[in-house]
Amino acid sequence: MQDIFIACVDGLKGFPDAIEAVFPKAVVQLCIVHMVRHSLNYVSCKRRKEVAADLRRIYTATTAEEAELMLAEFEARWDAEYLPIGQSWRRSWSRLTPFFDYPPEIRKVIYTTNAIESVNMSLRKLTKNRGSFPSDEALTKLFYLALRNISQKWTMPIHDWKAALTRFTIQFGDRISVN
Repeated sequence: MQDIFIACVDGLKGFPDAIEAVFPKAVVQLCIVHMVRHSLNYVSCKRRKEVAADLRRIYTATTAEEAELMLAEFEARWDAEYLPIGQSWRRSWSRLTPFFDYPPEIRKVIYTTNAIESVNMSLRKLTKNRGSFPSDEALTKLFYLALRNISQKWTMPIHDWKAALTRFTIQFGDRISVN
């Protein structure tokens, strides 16, 4: 790998800094799905739909400025009951807003880490079921074969990928080569 345009990460401490150290041009975006899930951990079952709908207004805003207004409205409505949610979004705001620098075609592709998490889960299953490996090479071969099988099974295309690829080419034209 020579370059990363956008890295969508979960809340793992130090991960954004590590990515930026190795790939200084990379933009690091927090996973919106993780942020929402984390936020809903504070919410009672009967209020989840309401709170989730108000959070959705934040991350579906068209601009960062509009999103900040939606966050302020969220805080005005919910801080009395769920103060940690607004605080968490404010603390993470600089890692949530890069998302708004891109057109909708790219946003749809970068808002979640679910695809890579699915791959990681498959690899974890492999290592969990085996106590140890005779060598690093054995583990590398196992991962290679597993990734090959995963990619063959991956039949669900990314929604509107061609539109997203066009936008990536426009946005990162000097850094991308499409073959």
